[in-house]
Amino acid sequence: MLISIDPSNGIPIYEQIVRQVKFNVASGALVSGQMVPSVRELAKTLAINPNTIQRAYQVLQSDGVLETLRGRGQHVSPGAKRSCVSQRLQLIQERLELVVEEGLQAGLEPDQLRASFEGALRRQAAGSSKLADEERT
Repeated sequence: MLISIDPSNGIPIYEQIVRQVKFNVASGALVSGQMVPSVRELAKTLAINPNTIQRAYQVLQSDGVLETLRGRGQHVSPGAKRSCVSQRLQLIQERLELVVEEGLQAGLEPDQLRASFEGALRRQAAGSSKLADEERT
């Protein structure tokens, strides 16, 4: 599980962990049933207080992303991916709303915004397929 912490970005560290675990679940990097590092392991890896990890794990449990297996630790809950993907989609939709609002306020036409969005989508898709091709070679 890849998590990186930036203490200077203004987002509480436990929230950064929550967001990144959810992103890892949504992207398939963490799958249902997969164990996550223990509080101590992750605290040591990230060099942060174990209480911070515990708080993040509690939030992830209450959000239905993680479950506790008695005596074994935390694992990704069944159905967590669907929930995490839904949350990511909602976040992206909110960001798109802001971009569209800004574009319209700036005097851009809906067709210009649509073309800009579709161009960005094509460039990202081309970049993704190019990366996939490079990884295969």
